[in-house]
Amino acid sequence: MSPFGKRSSAATEILSVNERQRHLVHESEAAPQLSAESMGDHIDEIKMRIFSTLLDAVDLAALNRLPRQVAEEEIGDVVGEILNEMDAPLSSVEREQLAKDVVHDTMGLGPLETLLDDDEITDILVNSPDKVFIEKHGQLQLTEIHFRDTAQLMNICIRIAMAVGRRVDEASPICDARLADGSRVNIIIPPLSIDAPMLTIRKFRKASITMDDLINFTSITERAAAFLKIAVGARANILISGGTGSGKTTLLNALSAEINEKERIITVEDTAELRLQQPHVGRLETRPANMEGKGIVTQRDLVKNCLRMRPDRIIVGEVRGGEAFDMLQAMNTGHEGSMSTVHANTPTDSLTRLEDMVALTGFQLPSRNVQMQIASALDLIVQIERLQDGRRVIVNITDVVGFHDQDVTLSDIFVFRNDGVDDEGRVLGELVVTGAYPQVLKKAAKYGRRAEMLETLGLDPNT
Repeated sequence: MSPFGKRSSAATEILSVNERQRHLVHESEAAPQLSAESMGDHIDEIKMRIFSTLLDAVDLAALNRLPRQVAEEEIGDVVGEILNEMDAPLSSVEREQLAKDVVHDTMGLGPLETLLDDDEITDILVNSPDKVFIEKHGQLQLTEIHFRDTAQLMNICIRIAMAVGRRVDEASPICDARLADGSRVNIIIPPLSIDAPMLTIRKFRKASITMDDLINFTSITERAAAFLKIAVGARANILISGGTGSGKTTLLNALSAEINEKERIITVEDTAELRLQQPHVGRLETRPANMEGKGIVTQRDLVKNCLRMRPDRIIVGEVRGGEAFDMLQAMNTGHEGSMSTVHANTPTDSLTRLEDMVALTGFQLPSRNVQMQIASALDLIVQIERLQDGRRVIVNITDVVGFHDQDVTLSDIFVFRNDGVDDEGRVLGELVVTGAYPQVLKKAAKYGRRAEMLETLGLDPNT
């Protein structure tokens, strides 16, 4: 079946360009002639007419099976022919831009395509058709990008969900999805969003961030980065804590680069974002329920399963439920060097969050037992924070000392010293070493890296 007509061909699914153009031009010949004076006010109207003509004539399911570049070229040819038939007084540049916009509406994310191509943009936040914000260099900005109407925005939300086999409608008004480039998407539509569909895109960086990059971004000092590299190499169990958009996953990706290539790593994520460079990596991702409410696979299911997959290390993208208990169990039963992230504002809060999540399993475990499990499982907590100037900075590297006096004892190894704000609003300060002798030195000694860690911390090796 051809995407450009309801006819079949034994030789190919695609009709010739001339056949397609004749078909579409016939469909659009009722379009009115537009004067040059009114053209500026009717660009959006022209797009809508062309797009409507395409929808009437194109088999979108067949079109989506074509390679993206081929489909874009074919649509571009057809749009050009329709414009000729309409006799629209547009310059060649305007025609090219209009054709590109229609292609984006048909195959991509409409007006958001230009934002996706900008590597400096980290987040795209659509509050309504005429309110599109971006985050750039850590700061939110209102853009001039807008959708024609709510219907166009809704159409793109539905297309995103369908592309990953999910749905978004009144019966299922919330959807987490992933674009083809790995960017993370959240969609919420009316009646839950009151004014219009809301779309949030956390862009996926094309290039992996390394610890050296974080040093250059002033997110961490060279000494602290060297310490964390040693800790990862010595198979310390690390929990990365921080708020939304603080850079937890970016830091986790950077730390994972220090894992030995000979080790087998299994990652578990709700939405796949991690990009590990090692050759022996198995990636697992959760699955939502189908339209009948069945078939759901949770992170806890995957963490349990990966224990049977002979992993050396388990990396859970973010613990947010009962899988916290299984992750702690794994860390306590031979899977040293495992890592995860958690939403929390301080290292102490992260422990409380873990304890609360363990309670979600339904096991009636005494608080003391849970805290002992946490103290035994974790070696380090790394707290990352987005400062008021937009920078994402590590503010604590905390040693989990153990369980004493009915509580988990923590000790800061590095602390961010805040020295105020300069005239340009930039936060002054740096991550400084506290001089404490961490318990993680025992694990470093086990892997022959105690002296190296002590030297990095500037501590006396004879103490």
